[in-house]
Amino acid sequence: MTFITVSELLTEKGEEFGLELLSENADLQKKVSFPTIQKPGLALAGYLDQIHPERIQVFGKTELSYLKTLTAGECRMRVTALCNLDIPSMLITVSQTAPETLLECAREHHIPLLRTHLSSLVLISRITSYLEERLAPETSLHGVLVDIFGIGVLILGGSGIGKSECALELILRGHRLVSDDIVEFKLRSNEVIIGTSPALTRYLIEVRGLGILNVKELFGITSVRYRKRVELVVNLETWKEQGYDRLGLDNQKYRVLDVELPLVNIPVGPGRNLAVIIEVAARNQLLKLRGYDSAQQINNALLERLKNESLCKPEKTSPADIE
Repeated sequence: MTFITVSELLTEKGEEFGLELLSENADLQKKVSFPTIQKPGLALAGYLDQIHPERIQVFGKTELSYLKTLTAGECRMRVTALCNLDIPSMLITVSQTAPETLLECAREHHIPLLRTHLSSLVLISRITSYLEERLAPETSLHGVLVDIFGIGVLILGGSGIGKSECALELILRGHRLVSDDIVEFKLRSNEVIIGTSPALTRYLIEVRGLGILNVKELFGITSVRYRKRVELVVNLETWKEQGYDRLGLDNQKYRVLDVELPLVNIPVGPGRNLAVIIEVAARNQLLKLRGYDSAQQINNALLERLKNESLCKPEKTSPADIE
């Protein structure tokens, strides 16, 4: 399971989120494994069934105001019950003063008690966005990712088949490189696959005979992108004497992080301008996203014509019928 420790959260976003550690002897290696933040409103009233131990618990003005209405014994009992669930951290917003009971329970259970000047609304929005990115499932593939007309096109194929040369031609045609050689993917909400480049090879492309080129320095900042959603996969394969899809009705899929993406197999042969073909494939995908499928349109028209011809064709009569 993917997780981030409280120590990593403080290191990476402590300054940006204005986080300060209030509790002593805190276990900063406690794990946050869920991006959604939780406010323990009902838990402080005694209802603990919906508390998720893998989430950060945020104490806003409402929570701290409620604790002030309780007696010292009741307050300690409610906070202790929450801490016993082994939550990763408690976070106080709007620079509020931490109740002594909260500090004592945090120390006893070695739970990091943090504080920020941000409001609960702003903090939850920012930290959730950060955790969604940080905790997203990820993988990597050997290929090239290019932004073509706003469509993220992942180009796959065997070594030496011409993926990088094709990407270079697409760049010259005004499109933007995201990553060459290795593409890293993260799964975002709603089955969205985001592709980016490893930091070491960002904006670089390898062309056999020329070596490694820096696309950003050669063609300018408008020729590259840091990341892009992947919406189409193009697989380049050596031309074989076999049947290829002539109409475009085969809706093939390629799976990345359990998300199915549209797949187009393009045979590579002498005289074929792959950059132009991939560019047209991206345009065609744009049309499909808008609800227009060229292949399906002609197929429906042919079926309708055959149906009409069948209805208009006179039935055969036998000599017995004439008599």
